[in-house]
Amino acid sequence: MPKRVLVGIVTSDKMSKTRVVEIARRERHPLYGKYVRKRTVCYVHDEQNEAHEGDRVEIIESRPRSAKKRWELVRIVEEGKRLSLAAVKANAAGQEGSES
Repeated sequence: MPKRVLVGIVTSDKMSKTRVVEIARRERHPLYGKYVRKRTVCYVHDEQNEAHEGDRVEIIESRPRSAKKRWELVRIVEEGKRLSLAAVKANAAGQEGSES
């Protein structure tokens, strides 16, 4: 049986070698017909700690590595925007000075 390959967005990178990836989908309600947003949350093994929050990643099914972790990182499809706290503060300070 082939392994499933999915694409999702990293929502948490706070654990070592583990990423939380959210896969969003739209599903039609069986009675009312309205499209409802749903999501699947996967725990992904990232050996090199290379994916970060906001990145779009490709994952593949693997053997169970722990109680929740059953996926592996294949590649980073698109990097998300990462803002450093220093850059945000510098930008805020720059805007305050220009207003007066």
